[in-house]
Amino acid sequence: MREIFIERQKELLRIAIKEKDKLKECLIEEETGEPYPGEIYKGIVKNIVPAIKSAFIDIGHKKNVYMYLDNKFKNTNIKKGEELLVQVIKEDLGSKGAKVTNAISIPGRYCVLLTLSKDISFSKKIDDKAQKEFISSNIRKPKDIGIMVRTNAVNVSIDIINQEIDSLYSLYLEMRNKGSYSIKPGLLFDAGGILGRVLRDRINETNNKIYVDTEEDYNYVKKFSEGIPDIKVNIKLHEEARSLFNYYGIEREILSLRNNKVVLNCGGYIVIDKTEAMYVVDVNSGKNVKSNSIEKTTYITNYQAAEEIVRQIRLRNLSGIIVIDFIDMDNDENKEKVMEKLKKGFEDDKNKTIIYPFTELNLIQIARRRSGKSIYEYIEENCECCSGRGKRMKLSYISMLIRNEIIRIDEQRDIKNIHIEVDESYKKDIEGDILSFITNIDSLDKTIYITYVNNENFKVEPLIFINQIENLQNFKVYPISSKS
Repeated sequence: MREIFIERQKELLRIAIKEKDKLKECLIEEETGEPYPGEIYKGIVKNIVPAIKSAFIDIGHKKNVYMYLDNKFKNTNIKKGEELLVQVIKEDLGSKGAKVTNAISIPGRYCVLLTLSKDISFSKKIDDKAQKEFISSNIRKPKDIGIMVRTNAVNVSIDIINQEIDSLYSLYLEMRNKGSYSIKPGLLFDAGGILGRVLRDRINETNNKIYVDTEEDYNYVKKFSEGIPDIKVNIKLHEEARSLFNYYGIEREILSLRNNKVVLNCGGYIVIDKTEAMYVVDVNSGKNVKSNSIEKTTYITNYQAAEEIVRQIRLRNLSGIIVIDFIDMDNDENKEKVMEKLKKGFEDDKNKTIIYPFTELNLIQIARRRSGKSIYEYIEENCECCSGRGKRMKLSYISMLIRNEIIRIDEQRDIKNIHIEVDESYKKDIEGDILSFITNIDSLDKTIYITYVNNENFKVEPLIFINQIENLQNFKVYPISSKS
C-alpha cells in the first residue's frame, strides 16, 4: 500500500510518501507567492542579453525571470517589449530570478499537452509497438498542439485518453485567451503546485491511502480521485490537535535526514556531504565483517548502499552532480548488479536522472535534474556563530517543532506555564522579536520561560509546581512585564 501524508502549516505545505511503511519521498513547498515550477504566466520581454543568450522577462513579480534563447525553442527572434506565454521550470535562487521557457506543457494523468510540437510522442516506458500504433491511430489531437502519451495511459481506454486531451486543450485555449485580453503580465495557470503534481504522478493503480489535515485539501483530493478510473483512493481527514507529521512519526524521520551518516543493515554505512559543486557519497564497510571473503563483504556493502543511496537522494531531493565512492570491486558481474540496483531505484523517479558507468576509480557519477529545493534548504540556515560556515536548524522550523510539543503537552493537561530550552545561537533572533516567536509557537495565552544552552537539541517542558516557576522567574520572556 502507498500512503501519502499532506500537511499544511501556515505558509508551508509538506507531503510525505510511504511505501510498505517506509518513507520514500518528502516534498516541501513554501507558499511565498514567488514563481513556482509548472506555473504559466503572461510575460513581457524587458531585456535581451546576447552574450549569455538570455531574455529577461517581467511576469508581474519583483524579480524578472530569465529565458534561455535557443533555435530548438524557436525563440531566438523575440524582441524587447514582446508579449508571450512562459512556464516556470526553476524557482528563483538568491538574487537570481526564476528560469522560464516558452515551451509550454500542461500535464494530465495520461497525457501532456505540448505547444512547440505538433506530434504524438510516447513515454520511454511504453515499449509495446502495437499499443503505440493503436493509440496513435485513435487519438483525437487538435492540429495546433502536440501530445506526449504518459505511462498511465496504457491502463485506461482510448475514450478516457481523448477526454483528457479535450480537457487539457480547453484549458490551454482559455489560458491563451486570458493572456491575449490581459493588459498586465501575471499568472495564468498554477498546475496545483506540488499537491497537483503528487496526485498526477505519485498515485498508482494499487491501493492508496491519503491523509490530509484540512477540509479544503480533503475536497480537492476527493474531486481529483473521483475523475480517475484507474486508481483506488481512501482519504482520511486528520482532526487531532497534534500536527499530521508529528502524530504519525514522520517529523522524527525528516529530522534524521540532517545526519550525514546513514547506517546499513549489513553494518556498513554511507556518508553524504555537500560541496560547492556537487554532493559526494562515501561508502564504508564499517562493522560488516561477518564474511570470510573480502569480495563478498564489499559486494554486500555496495549493494545495500546502492539501494539506500537512491532512497536518500529522493528523500533529501538532491540534484545536480552526485558522485558515489563505492568500495573497490574487481568483479565486473558484481559491479553490474550494483549498477542495476541504482537504475531500478530511479525507474519511477519523476526527476530526469542519468547514471554514468563505473570509472577506473570505482566512482559512479549521477546527474539529477533539479525540481524544487533540497530538504536542507527548508530545514537549515547559515549559523552566524560559525561565520556562515556552519549550519543550524531554521528558527521557523524549530518554532514549528516547539509548537507541536506544546500541543502535545496541552493534550495531556491544560498547562499555562511553559519552559523552553534552545541553543544559544537563537537568542538574538528570538529576543529581537519575542512577540513574533510567541505567535509562531501559538502561545499567546501562556506564560513562557526561555533558557539558552550550547546544544542544538531543544526541550519543551510544562511547569507544574510553584518552585519550578519561582526558579525560572529571571527567564520569563512573555507576557512582557510592564515597568512603572
